[in-house]
Amino acid sequence: MISLNVTEVKPFMAKLLTNTTFDSFLLREMELATFTNFTITGLLNEAFFSKEELEEREDKHFILWCDVRQAVFSMIKGNKTPLSLKIVFQLPTLLCEELVQRSGGRLKSEDVGGLYFNIRFEKGELHIITGTAIKTFTMDKTLEQEWDIEVKSVLKNNGIVFEEE
Repeated sequence: MISLNVTEVKPFMAKLLTNTTFDSFLLREMELATFTNFTITGLLNEAFFSKEELEEREDKHFILWCDVRQAVFSMIKGNKTPLSLKIVFQLPTLLCEELVQRSGGRLKSEDVGGLYFNIRFEKGELHIITGTAIKTFTMDKTLEQEWDIEVKSVLKNNGIVFEEE
């Protein structure tokens, strides 16, 4: 687990809300405080989709960021910044499995509950905190370290400026 301070908030928010940078991540939950409070659980309402549409989705339980990005942007746009924003992203299953294999540790894909990163914006500051959920006890931190490197790499490759805390 690492904590990162995003030093250039405005460019980050532009990438988050108007760019495809984070579109492939699952949205586990989001809380937004503007003129009112908005909460998105990220849970997919399976009854809304046809069987064929569900089969096309890799993850049948949570929505992708791209599914709601424009709606969230419309809730935020204007001349006032949000009071706060909290987003929990999860790496999709297939990408998680690839990272588990690439990490070379002792964990198997089925041992991993999820790889997450949390975005928190409050009082003009933006922080990203990584997290891993492992279903079994292990002293092996290889996957956690690989995930931390991967998140930093995604940020750097997209021109997002940050400092480790």
